[in-house]
Amino acid sequence: MEIKTEDYGICYDPSTATVSFIGSLRLSGPQEYAPIVQLLEEVADLAQAKITLNLQQLEFLNSSGINMLSKFIIEVRKKARVQMAVQGSQRIPWQGKSVNNFQRLMPSLEWELL
Repeated sequence: MEIKTEDYGICYDPSTATVSFIGSLRLSGPQEYAPIVQLLEEVADLAQAKITLNLQQLEFLNSSGINMLSKFIIEVRKKARVQMAVQGSQRIPWQGKSVNNFQRLMPSLEWELL
């Protein structure tokens, strides 16, 4: 599963259950984020034990994107059978701030700054 545009790329590696985000997500609202939501929902349905979101190369995520990821994290938390991890980069300021909020939504979420 993969989504590629001029501004961003999202790909799923089933061997590691990792969704990697690259570039800048500046989409305007839920309708434009719908293909990404669909990809994430498919990943959640396939996942056995753990899903990793790799955000290390995601330079920018607007408020609509943060909202989309927050809703996804809540859905994964509701399933209770799947653990979630988020990998981020120390050099990208928004990630540290947002992940604190993600951890409030799912206290068991694992967070790693690389």
